[in-house]
Amino acid sequence: MSYCYNTPEDQRQMLQAIGLDSLDALFDSIPAPLRMQRALDIPGAMGELELTAHLAQLAKRNASPSEKISFLGGGSYDHFVPAVVDYVSARGEFYTSYTPYQPEVSQGNLQAMFEYQTLICQLTGMEVANQSLYDGGSAAVEAVLMAMSVQRRQGRVVTAGSVHPEYRQIIETYFANLKTQLVTLETPQGTLPPATLEAALSDDTACVLVQQPNFFGCLEEVEQLAEITHRAGALLVVVTDPISLGILKRPGDYGADVVVGEGQCLGTPMQFGGPYLGIMACREKFVRRMPGRIAGQTVDRQGRRCWVLTLQTREQHIRREKATSNICTNQGLFALRASVYLAAMGPTGMREAARLCLQKARYAQAQLFASGRLEPVFAAPTFKEFVVRDRLADVDGLLADALQAGFLAGVPLGRWYPQLSDCLLVSVTEKRTQAQIDALAQFVAKTTPIKTVEHAKHA
Repeated sequence: MSYCYNTPEDQRQMLQAIGLDSLDALFDSIPAPLRMQRALDIPGAMGELELTAHLAQLAKRNASPSEKISFLGGGSYDHFVPAVVDYVSARGEFYTSYTPYQPEVSQGNLQAMFEYQTLICQLTGMEVANQSLYDGGSAAVEAVLMAMSVQRRQGRVVTAGSVHPEYRQIIETYFANLKTQLVTLETPQGTLPPATLEAALSDDTACVLVQQPNFFGCLEEVEQLAEITHRAGALLVVVTDPISLGILKRPGDYGADVVVGEGQCLGTPMQFGGPYLGIMACREKFVRRMPGRIAGQTVDRQGRRCWVLTLQTREQHIRREKATSNICTNQGLFALRASVYLAAMGPTGMREAARLCLQKARYAQAQLFASGRLEPVFAAPTFKEFVVRDRLADVDGLLADALQAGFLAGVPLGRWYPQLSDCLLVSVTEKRTQAQIDALAQFVAKTTPIKTVEHAKHA
């Protein structure tokens, strides 16, 4: 939309209407130490031609997967997006429609919602799915709050340290003013030992949160974890990578009660980190506690198939104290993209995408470790991501040099795990070619001192 700035006269009239004589007076309620004390260093006005050139130069400072070879992961991945996804989602009926919260949403949008929910249930092995949440992190916290409501237990929530650290941080923020204790179990070997979980459970534990594959790319012993969790009377909440379900057992098949995940990999580009699409599915018996909206299929008075919003627990629709919807914005357009992606790929395509990720990640591990500079950190099986340690302990330098050479080589882990400050997370999707993987390995080998290579050979 067009931007119309306020003239000094506009500002004077608005201030006069609220009984103030200056902009400074508008901010008197903010304590002086919290106000900005310095002048903004904003350059003078530019002409349109000059401004366009300036913005183009600023844009070039962004490192995009379309310009670099991306091995980034940790929740945002450079997966293949079929052309049909952009074509369908760009139709005006979908692209410009209001976020479909309201009961009067069109039949076309309702059908798209229903198809999305059906596909997510088939993918996860669960019985019911809602029509998307804000992103993977908010989906995780909504699932934990939902489990607490179902269990009527407020004492503690147990999570593995191998769950995405930002998801855990969101939960910590929610719990900051609650009495619920968030217990994080250490995972020094990259996965959660079942015995560690069993020792941490108590009668007031509402749920256990695990990730499969986890943040390090490792595969957890989820069946044992599920059995231990249920034996303690708690619910199991699983964060999953939708692409991995092309070859891994579905969460619903090994006992998950609630499944959440980040849906960016289902047809949405990386686009500077989101927000993306929050996936949530659960057992049918918990449906009344599920936040968000659910579209259902029925027939109209003439017997024709149609769709309706069968569950809409927003504050606008029911009494506020009974609402389960918090910040769970419905990512309708991204959910549509996920539906088109899943329908276009089908079971065979999903299986092939997952297989390629697995095989190419294995190949990349072998090539990178052969360089002599990088070494494995965890022994657990992995899917498409893995953690490597820099023998030179110069992760920042390695990533900076790699960027100059045309690679987004990975995600440094020291930001969340101080003990892994010399490590990075590398992700390999189906888009990475053998030539690209070889090129990264050759680059790493060139940065490796001969002594390090010799040491690696003898080790």
